[in-house]
Amino acid sequence: MAPALINANPIVHEKKKRTSKPQANYNDAIPDVIDELEIFDHVRDITDPEHPYSLEQLNVVTEDSIFVDDAKNYVKITFTPTVQHCSMATIIGLSLRLKLLRCLPPRFKVDIFLAPGSHSTEAAINKQLNDKERVAAAFENPNLVDLVEKCLVSTEE
Repeated sequence: MAPALINANPIVHEKKKRTSKPQANYNDAIPDVIDELEIFDHVRDITDPEHPYSLEQLNVVTEDSIFVDDAKNYVKITFTPTVQHCSMATIIGLSLRLKLLRCLPPRFKVDIFLAPGSHSTEAAINKQLNDKERVAAAFENPNLVDLVEKCLVSTEE
C-alpha cells in the first residue's frame, strides 16, 4: 500500500512562458552575467517529490524567490512548501542544491532557505540545507540521491 500524500490536492499554477535567453557558456573567456531569471529557468522544472508537477506549477519556487549577486558570486533561493508540515522539504532543498551545483560555475556560493514561517521545522531544515557536511552526508546516501535524481528529471517532454 502506498503511503498517504501529505498534500493530496495541491493548488497547481500555470507555467510561465520560457524566456529566450540562451544558456550561458561557462567556458567563455568573458563569462555571461547570471541573473535571477537564468536561475529560475534552471530550477523551475524540478519535479515535486510527491506529485507529477514542477516546483513552478506548485508555486514552491518563483522568480521573486531568487536573489543573485553575480559580482559577489552569490545565489539565494527561498522556497515555500505547499504545506507547513511537508515531509519532503529537505528533498526539495537538496534537489535545488544539486541542480545548481551541476549548472552553475563553481565560483558561486548558494544558500537555500525555506520562506520564513512556511514550515513547522524551518530552522532545522535551513541548517541542514546550508551545512556543507550535512549536505555531503546526504549525498552519500544512495536512496536519498535516487529520490533527488528523480526530482531532477524534467517535467517537459
